[in-house]
Amino acid sequence: MSILVTGATGKTGRHIVRELLATEKDVRILTRRPDQVEPRPGLSVVEGDLMSPQSLSAALDGVERAFLFPVLPAIGAFADAARHAGVRRVVLFTGAWAAGHTERDLGSWVLPRYREAEDALAGAGLAEWTVLRPAPFATNALWWAASLRERGVVGLPHPDALCPVIHEADIAGAVVRTLLDDGHHGARHTLTGPALVTQAEQVAAIGEAVGRTLRVERMSPERWRTEAERFLRPGIAGDLLREWSETEKDPSTALPVLPAVAEITGRPARPFSQWAHDHAADFAGA
Repeated sequence: MSILVTGATGKTGRHIVRELLATEKDVRILTRRPDQVEPRPGLSVVEGDLMSPQSLSAALDGVERAFLFPVLPAIGAFADAARHAGVRRVVLFTGAWAAGHTERDLGSWVLPRYREAEDALAGAGLAEWTVLRPAPFATNALWWAASLRERGVVGLPHPDALCPVIHEADIAGAVVRTLLDDGHHGARHTLTGPALVTQAEQVAAIGEAVGRTLRVERMSPERWRTEAERFLRPGIAGDLLREWSETEKDPSTALPVLPAVAEITGRPARPFSQWAHDHAADFAGA
């Protein structure tokens, strides 16, 4: 069985590739940076881009199943190309906002964009498709790494905001199982971590992992937004601030903890403390 993985050089993608290779499947990756890919038995590399029809044709040739990283403008073209290439199963991940668990989510900037991508996949005429909607990634805490390393403190606008953040390895595990196992056609699974945690609790867990006392300082939402919009779309920055503000004031508005990770992978979702220990090196050194 040949399986295509897009987004394979990212933090989640690396886990997906490693797990698939461990099952002795033939894995192909499409990447713009083939020089960053370590050669391994069973792994082939196609240089290219999801936005390029020529790249898609080469990447999908002979592939039976595929994981699609959410480059939203490319979803429809990829799904059509996959159908024409005879790909049987495609797994896409978007985000938990797409589930519309709260009124806040329904009014978010990103929800209609995720839904459009999901519907493009669902309507492409593929034999099988699955959507995974992960909660905010635990790896978002890496945004704080430089400040915590250098000063032992990070500025946050809503440190008591709650979220069931998810370890990237659990997302990868769910991707792998939905690629390999039957029974997920047409499903849209929302993936979460095992518990609601505040951002302040995340910082404390990182401190425990690195053996340092780390602190949180409140910063104004306006200042955070100005800094965040250097690397985030304004709509996403606004969605995040609304979510953090609401869940800090009313924990019942937080995304609920859901059992999908355990149901799909057969093992419990990893707690944030595990993520902090796995990434301790990213925060150590000051």
